Amino acid sequence: MSETDTQDDSQVPPLKDASTVMVVRDGDAGPEIFLQRRAVAMEFAAGMTVFAGGGVDPSDGVAEIAWAGPAPAWWAEKFAISESRAKALVCAAVRETFEECGVLLAGPTADTVVSDSARYREARGKLERRELSLATFLAEEDLVLRADLLRPWANWITPIIEPRRYDTYFFVAVLPSGQRADGATSEADEVRWHTPAAALDRWRAGADVLLPPTWTQLDLLTRFASTAEIFAADPVITPIMPVFTQIDGLDALDFPDNHRYLADLPDRTRLRGSSRPS
Repeated sequence: MSETDTQDDSQVPPLKDASTVMVVRDGDAGPEIFLQRRAVAMEFAAGMTVFAGGGVDPSDGVAEIAWAGPAPAWWAEKFAISESRAKALVCAAVRETFEECGVLLAGPTADTVVSDSARYREARGKLERRELSLATFLAEEDLVLRADLLRPWANWITPIIEPRRYDTYFFVAVLPSGQRADGATSEADEVRWHTPAAALDRWRAGADVLLPPTWTQLDLLTRFASTAEIFAADPVITPIMPVFTQIDGLDALDFPDNHRYLADLPDRTRLRGSSRPS
């Protein structure tokens, strides 16, 4: 019996928009991706290995900000959503990437990017504590949001059976020259760069816990030989909402390529127990 057979609409937890950003760089063995292990003390997704990201804040996208790159209308078309939601998601992507790994996708002009994001460490902390909005930060520092440093990638929706649910839009961004991704956030216990293949090997060995959306993106990224190829990709974005069902007599998630995920799934990995959007 699937989750849709056991839960009516009145019982389904509401969705919250979220942005997840896959920060990539070129390495000796090919493209590498920045991953963080969620702090064990976190209220949800404790111990999960994820990309940078989180829920859209009410302040995201509501104020006028200096903007370079594809306009909200372009993002709205790519994600098949309204312009207002698209703007908020892009702003959340920039804010969360800065908060969670210190990578700032903004610059003094429309065609430059800050080379040393560490100089904004104080503002980063205020953003994470919600003492400062992204719009105010950018205005005070006279910075332009670089939407052109992001690309749309995927859309995953948390299963209806979970208590926390997100409508998560995935982005990809190449690490700007001169900047360094770090683990200076209260939300992560450990951070590292891995090739997608190495990250999947760690998962198969039981070293990391990957939820289906994270596994799927890493699996897709193994097909690219450089960050330039990743950034040039133009994936068709179709919303995916995994469904809990019976597979070979066991409760499991049904989603594209789930047979491959389940075949390599370490015993200790939890199929349920987290609603983290990435």
